[in-house]
Order: sequence, then structure tokens, then C-alpha cells
Amino acid sequence: MSVARSAALFALAALLEIGGAWLVWQGVREHKGWAWIGAGVIALGLYGFVATLQPQGDFARVLAAYGGVFVAGSLLWGMAADGYRPDRWDVLGALVCLTGMALIMYAPRR
Repeated sequence: MSVARSAALFALAALLEIGGAWLVWQGVREHKGWAWIGAGVIALGLYGFVATLQPQGDFARVLAAYGGVFVAGSLLWGMAADGYRPDRWDVLGALVCLTGMALIMYAPRR
């Protein structure tokens, strides 16, 4: 398994899922309309497809590991899109999640 390919797929999945959810949020909560909601739904659907491209074949492992990427990516998205400033506990929590992701996905196994 190529760790670089897997990490790139996780990053793309996070961009699509977090971005899609943000677009739906903007469409509904910020009253930006159906076009934003529709774009978000499409992005969320593409996220589901991208997740299937992971070289690892175990659904549970891939989705569990992706959770760590989602946590860290959500904080980064909030910083870029909404001006959110994470505190040290947010950063520490994201690092713990990414460590868990790396263990779940890339630890040597038989």
C-alpha cells in the first residue's frame, strides 16, 4: 500500500466531505439558497466515492481512520473558511486523532 496515495485520498475525501457539509450549512443556516445546498450534496456524494478508492480493502478500518483526518480537516477548514482559531486543546485533540488514524491505517500487520 502506498502511504502517499492513501494520504492524498484521505485529504481529497476530507475536502469533499467537509466542504460539502459546509456548503449545505451555508445554504441552510446562512440562507444562501438551494444552489449551495445542491453543490454540497454533490460534494458529499463524491466523498463517498473517493473513500472507496483507498488501497486498504477493509471498510471499517478505512472509515475509522478517516475519522481522524475529518477532525483535523474540520479545524483547518474552519480556520480557512470562517476565521476560526483553535485553542491548544483543539490542536492537541486533532493530533491525538491523527495519531490514532496513523495507527489504525498504517501500523504493520501480518
